[in-house]
Amino acid sequence: MAPTRSATRLLEGLSVLVVEDEAIVSFLLEDMMAEMGADEIRVAGSVAGGLAAVAARLPDLAVLDVNLGGERAYPIAEKLEAAGVRFVFTTGYGRSGLDPRWNACAVVQKPFTLDTLAAALRALVTS
Repeated sequence: MAPTRSATRLLEGLSVLVVEDEAIVSFLLEDMMAEMGADEIRVAGSVAGGLAAVAARLPDLAVLDVNLGGERAYPIAEKLEAAGVRFVFTTGYGRSGLDPRWNACAVVQKPFTLDTLAAALRALVTS
C-alpha cells in the first residue's frame, strides 16, 4: 500500500475527518491519510459522531462513507458543504449509490486503492 511519490505529501498541513462505520476500513483510511501526510486525522463511525466532530472543529477535508450503519451520511455532507469544507464520498455502489442531490460530488467506489483515493483527494485539494 505504499503511496506513489505524488501522493506522499498530498495532505501535508491539512486536517482530515474520516467518517466510516466499518472498523477495518476506518483503520485503512486512517493509515492512508497518514501516508498522504495529513497533519491531523479524526475518525467517527456514525452520523451522530460525524456531526459532533464537525461541530467541535471543522476539518480541511473529509472522507464520508455514504452508508453508516443504515443511516446516510448526507446530514454530515450538508454541514460540511455549508461550511465550505471539501469532501469525498466512499461507497460500494459507486455513483449510483448516491442520492441525485449529491451527483456533482467526488465519489470513490469501494474497494479502492491508495492511488484511487489520492486522485480524488488531489482533485479536491487543487480545486
